[in-house]
Amino acid sequence: MNWKPLSVLAFLGAVVCLVWLVYQHALFGTGPVTISIQVAAILLMLWARLTFGMRSFHASANPTAGGLVTHGPYRFVRHPIYAAVLYFTWAGYVAHPALVNLPAVLLASALLGIRMMAEERLLMGMYPDYSDYARRTRRVIPFAL
Repeated sequence: MNWKPLSVLAFLGAVVCLVWLVYQHALFGTGPVTISIQVAAILLMLWARLTFGMRSFHASANPTAGGLVTHGPYRFVRHPIYAAVLYFTWAGYVAHPALVNLPAVLLASALLGIRMMAEERLLMGMYPDYSDYARRTRRVIPFAL
């Protein structure tokens, strides 16, 4: 399977889902709990981005040279940036639980899952120690999933 084109489609599809939720006024939290979760998600994303360093972002899953990052938030989850997007999105849905928005939230979650799998396949090929890292580190929820 060619993971790079699939990862681009998954990324673009997830962006469309998030834009839909913004259009529906259903992405941002409204109460102290959902807003707190979203603030924590933003902080997690920033921490992950700073930990990852100056490596660039790619629309396709494209592992960069420089070694496998396993410190900072990557010590707890393999995909802290995607995890942050998922936390943010689901908190928005909890704040606005309209049935019309559920397909977009579920689809965005599935597409981000595809994106994570694509990156993992490519990382396994680039970094032999990735498999060991993946066995001991959860994908998006520390100690659980």
